[in-house]
Amino acid sequence: MADPNTRTLGPLLLAPGVLPRHLWGFLATAFLSIGLMTFIAVGQTYVLNVNLGIPDDAQGGITGDLIAWTEVVALLLFIPAGVVVDRLSRRAVYAVGFLLLALTYVLYSYVSSVGELYLYRCTIYALGFVAVTAALSTVLVDYPAEASRGKLVAFVGFLCGLGVAVIQGFGALPQTFADMGYDDLAAGRLTHFLIAGLCVGAALLAYLGLRPGIPIHRHQRPSARELFASGFAQARNPRVLLAYAAAFIARGDQAVNAFFLILWGTLAGKAAGLETPDAVKAGTIMFVATQVAALVWAPILGPILDRLNRVTALAVCMVLAAIGNLALLLLDDPLASYGILFFILLGIGQVSVFLSAQSLIGQEAPADKRGSVLGAFNISGAVGILLITAVGGRLFDAIDPRAPFVVVGSINVLLFFASLYVRVKARPPAVTATVAARG
Repeated sequence: MADPNTRTLGPLLLAPGVLPRHLWGFLATAFLSIGLMTFIAVGQTYVLNVNLGIPDDAQGGITGDLIAWTEVVALLLFIPAGVVVDRLSRRAVYAVGFLLLALTYVLYSYVSSVGELYLYRCTIYALGFVAVTAALSTVLVDYPAEASRGKLVAFVGFLCGLGVAVIQGFGALPQTFADMGYDDLAAGRLTHFLIAGLCVGAALLAYLGLRPGIPIHRHQRPSARELFASGFAQARNPRVLLAYAAAFIARGDQAVNAFFLILWGTLAGKAAGLETPDAVKAGTIMFVATQVAALVWAPILGPILDRLNRVTALAVCMVLAAIGNLALLLLDDPLASYGILFFILLGIGQVSVFLSAQSLIGQEAPADKRGSVLGAFNISGAVGILLITAVGGRLFDAIDPRAPFVVVGSINVLLFFASLYVRVKARPPAVTATVAARG
């Protein structure tokens, strides 16, 4: 007999107790989440060039260091954030995260030194980023029934990609404001204020739209100490360990695309004689192209993820990502008209690894410890961002702007072989054996 607490929304089967209106609220919030977090790539590039006037040959290193130090802070916060998400309200954590992002963008528009960039990014932004990421990934695991997990993950990925494409389009606003007569500094500030306003709106959406509380009764909750230790203890399951490794490269890939693709396009535009607002716009368009490809591909991939063994799907997605990243070795001029083909491959690969990793960890994470397991999953992603961007930023300046993408593509290849090993050698846990046997 079907659980009377189970609802559906279109083709999606929801977890017991989750109502369609809760899912609608989550979908609206998810649409804004990644875009509002990653807009900092556009804002930071603009600030480096306009507010601070940093030389072109130093921007890659500064960008990599800013990302890296942010991730150091995030590493310290993800497990505590997971415990808070498991013990308190998902929607409250989500809303507070957006408000912190809003404050970051307001402060970013007034920076006058690199030191201020480090201060705002590594404190206020890092807190907001951790809160939004922890809440997003946990709710994404909470809301679908297992049979619809891949579809919902893919649809949320589609919405996130659409949100990124739409919000990154705000990167063209400084030029619009400049055309209206504002100087470059004022144009950047107005753009940052608008993004901050969107963050406040997203906070309201999260708090009013999501299901209150957590999806288990109070007497079922593990202690805070258990939750703190449980995230990495679950790595004894080789499929969870593989998901953590996939998060390492999925998040690293997202950071490389968001920051170094925009920076590469911006510097190429300046070298071609474009003014800074136009050059930033050119770099932003490159990144938006990857996100449009990702959002088109996500709903195609979702049903495939629900039909394949989750580990098999991850292996296939690693191949797609490796192709997308390593193919950039063939692209000398990022502003060339044919470059769009490479950015399409890049976007498909990026979203494939992200969605397949989320599907795998969603299947394997225990219901009563999801926030903590997702905290460990996000820590793995933070380590990926930390190492890949720190190394990639220096390689960007010293060797070639394509170097960070080659690093990511090489790791994709290694994790393809790791996925094959887990698929062939590691038996799935009993609780997921039926699902894992698919494909």
